[in-house]
Amino acid sequence: MFSLAPLEPINYLVIGHLTRDLTPAGPQLGGTAAYAGLTALAFGLRVGIVTSWGAELPLGNLKQIPIINYPTENSTTFENIYTKKGRVQVIHTVAPRLDFHMIPEPWRQAPIVHLGPVAQEVEPGLVRRFPTSLVGITPQGWMREWDELGHVSPSEWPEASFTLQQVGAAVIGIEDVLNDESRIEEIASAARILVVTEGPAGARVYWNGDVRRVHAPKVEEIDATGAGDIFSAAFFIRLYLTRDPWESARFACQIASLSVTRHGMDSIPTAEEIQENLIEVF
Repeated sequence: MFSLAPLEPINYLVIGHLTRDLTPAGPQLGGTAAYAGLTALAFGLRVGIVTSWGAELPLGNLKQIPIINYPTENSTTFENIYTKKGRVQVIHTVAPRLDFHMIPEPWRQAPIVHLGPVAQEVEPGLVRRFPTSLVGITPQGWMREWDELGHVSPSEWPEASFTLQQVGAAVIGIEDVLNDESRIEEIASAARILVVTEGPAGARVYWNGDVRRVHAPKVEEIDATGAGDIFSAAFFIRLYLTRDPWESARFACQIASLSVTRHGMDSIPTAEEIQENLIEVF
């Protein structure tokens, strides 16, 4: 275990694997923890990441964030292969699971806790371990499985009802459930707040028995990688500050739309963009 900065109390704790993403341009750093952590940092928050990765790539701007890493020989590694039948996602290696004992004491009272599994790595029981925090989840990594060749596909989520009842809010992508409206309704019925992101179409928010759609600004999309994670971090932060899911989704759509106009980690919002969209910070 090591950290890259002194451990002090933080505002935003994100738990999940930093990943190594194999792309035509070469391996790149990725994962919900990376995109959400850097987004929270842009908000001026004190961020901490708990992860397990192999340190195969430079951290770049993540060097600004204290990281508790449980070293592994190989990071969780994804590759997207595009065929005539569509995209095939392959997972080559998976780093170890993450549990409560890995979280340092000074971080356990973080006001916002973001559980961001990408490959079944976050222990679901963590949702009960932060009673004073706003716990937000992006459960895509609990909603996928892979075969012996590493081919990734959507899966059942056995802990869904238990998990959703324990957390403040959940954000999923419509592609996580293959556009299955009956499954979305089932998830929404168990969640306090559910947001379903729909790419350029924006998002819909389920809360208190109501559902509202939030439209995204029309932009020229260059790279949507990480947009869902950026949306989620912006949503959770705004929700913590306002307790208003409708406003939080409106704001998150604005920030995520800016992100898709840039490549890779350049998609992280700037402090100026955040201020222009009327967000306060801690």
